[in-house]
Amino acid sequence: MAIAPRPRNHLNSAFRHEAFLYADEHEFLVGTASFVRDGLDAGEPVLVAVAAHKIRLLREVLGDRADRAVFADMDVIGRNPGRILHAWYDFAGRHVGAGRPARGVGEPVFPGRGADELVECQRHERLLNLAFDGGPAWWLMCPYDAGALPGPVIDEARRSHPVLRLDGELYGNGRYQPLDPDEPFTAPLDPAPSDHREHRLTPENVADARAFVRRHALRAGLGPGRSQDLVVVVGELVANTLRHGGGQGLLRSWCVDDGVVHEVVDTGIIEDPLVGRRLPDPDEDGGRGLWLVNQLCDLVELRWDAGGTVVRVHMRRGPAHA
Repeated sequence: MAIAPRPRNHLNSAFRHEAFLYADEHEFLVGTASFVRDGLDAGEPVLVAVAAHKIRLLREVLGDRADRAVFADMDVIGRNPGRILHAWYDFAGRHVGAGRPARGVGEPVFPGRGADELVECQRHERLLNLAFDGGPAWWLMCPYDAGALPGPVIDEARRSHPVLRLDGELYGNGRYQPLDPDEPFTAPLDPAPSDHREHRLTPENVADARAFVRRHALRAGLGPGRSQDLVVVVGELVANTLRHGGGQGLLRSWCVDDGVVHEVVDTGIIEDPLVGRRLPDPDEDGGRGLWLVNQLCDLVELRWDAGGTVVRVHMRRGPAHA
């Protein structure tokens, strides 16, 4: 997939992606409320995706203006970070274009995220620059709690955002590192535990693999609905492996404290770094299965290099939050 390089002057580019580094909740409210208020007063559509308690605080500060913005609980739409990009695609597709700008506020990275979730959030932040480069003008602010998040997380935010907001001012970010769309994504995954189960995937044993996944999920306490979702997820991954991954692969499965984990390994090569994070057009060949996987799972970790692909999916006990 060919993607044009970003313009050098990020402050004047069509898609403005900024990291807002705030020190405390008061600074968060002042900065985000001002950003949202300016957009609403200019007649711009605004979507705010932050934690539920911050939505309540922002509504209080914005007063009557809040009724003209759209709010989304990041704990819901971003429970799996692989779902967040689709929300912005949907927002931009409905509101941006024909000379009409728009604004968004999205805080996918917050204290309490697990290490594996942070990797996927940081990947999401970098992919945003590819996803909207060269498109119509809109402005996305990503708040980061610099007073609570570890230093390496803030450093990563500086690498993934072309623009920084500091002390109320905007600056072009000299530490920004554009993502090469052809670069394999090889961030290390924790190894599967020694007691994991393995199944060779071939066209002849697909039904057996699905039956195992359902039994495994039910025994882990997922419940019938979530167990069936997991059967659908693994079925999509197996179908991708048989179609695009050399006709065979390996399914690994294990339990964790809050649910189950499955991963499918094959020799397929990822050519689109955005695969699974946006709903493909009806005439596109492929990608719909991985998009569905992201919608149903609580966490999806996708890795690839010249040797093949690993897709690791996590399903937790409790209700779905897609």
